[in-house]
Amino acid sequence: MPRSRRSSQLGSGVFARNDGRKATYRQQASAAPAGEPPRPGLLDLSLGSTDLLPPPAAIAAMAAALAQPSSATYCLHDATGPFRRAVADWAQRRFGVAVDPESEVLLLVGSQEGTALLPLAVLNPGESALLLDPYYPSHLGGLQLASAVPLRLPLQSEAGWRPDFGRLPSSQWDQLKLMVLGFPHNPTATVGCQEWVDEAAHLAARHNIVFAHDNPYVDLALEGEAPALLRNPHWRRCGIEFFSFSKSWCLGGFRLAFAIGAAPLILALRQVKGVIDFNQSLALQAGAIAALEQAPEWPDRLKAVYRQRRDRMALALEAEGWPVSKPSMALYLWLALPPAARAAGLGSEAFCAALLEHTGVALTPGNGFGPAGEGWVRLALVHPEGALAAGASRIGRWLQTLSP
Repeated sequence: MPRSRRSSQLGSGVFARNDGRKATYRQQASAAPAGEPPRPGLLDLSLGSTDLLPPPAAIAAMAAALAQPSSATYCLHDATGPFRRAVADWAQRRFGVAVDPESEVLLLVGSQEGTALLPLAVLNPGESALLLDPYYPSHLGGLQLASAVPLRLPLQSEAGWRPDFGRLPSSQWDQLKLMVLGFPHNPTATVGCQEWVDEAAHLAARHNIVFAHDNPYVDLALEGEAPALLRNPHWRRCGIEFFSFSKSWCLGGFRLAFAIGAAPLILALRQVKGVIDFNQSLALQAGAIAALEQAPEWPDRLKAVYRQRRDRMALALEAEGWPVSKPSMALYLWLALPPAARAAGLGSEAFCAALLEHTGVALTPGNGFGPAGEGWVRLALVHPEGALAAGASRIGRWLQTLSP
């Protein structure tokens, strides 16, 4: 069958590859031959899909709204007005920024939708865009869908994952049309600092570049204060920032997010989005509004849990011979491959595949986040402390079999 070149470029994606491996493991675990010891159950630490519950107020608001006939109808942009006004009020409280809910806010089906569709809205085929490496997959995927030319800016652990914008000469900045960043950063779990975002915003304004800042972890900094493009005055000139309910309010499966940005960028993204989908049910929007207005403290509750999980899992892995550098952002550990794996010549994908096969513990290989992610893996802290510690023991026993 015919297939476009751009779809071939996308490949299978790291989450899809992992999903296939996990499905195979489940099937084999449930069909173990008689007489063989049963395989341990799957411990999925590969996705940032939390086991923690959303705010009761959000669920109650959704449940109440579901009884209204309007919740079952299509929802076009005008009907999202109450949601957009709640977002504008949140931005004023959170960042001290006045936002126009009519022209500067857009409801999204997850922030991933925004980062994937924005290049279609602002780029022509063959134009260049900058993204960090490692990156979240939708950042590159959106550029590929738009037939853009990606320029990767490698991040290095030795530099604390700080982007070195000075690596690009001025002539290269003049060719760029879009820059996609995200701090706090996924997958490295680095909070970053406002200075990094301010430098990027200054460069974007100087060189007339659209600056897209992906910020779903803004409320989950365990150390320091998370940066935000909205704190920089250039956002109204050339910027758009993406926020999500998936992480801070544990609503990942409900696919609720929003963009705040310069009015022309919001309009352009809205036009692209308008030919692809409508909006989520008004019942889901009611839950999102309740999360913003009635549960503003929810992210702080989550941070206490994630901090305990981070510290416990770091100690458990180090006891098994896997050094850990504690992250400053909640939800993930970004781990260099353990010494035993490197000695065995395993890359990140081969390591994660073998680890799953032998232990039932699923991690995400770093190469799925770009070339600079090779040699690393991402571990999501999405199970209780006891399950995480048990998983570390499984990992440790297997690592011992790799040692010469």
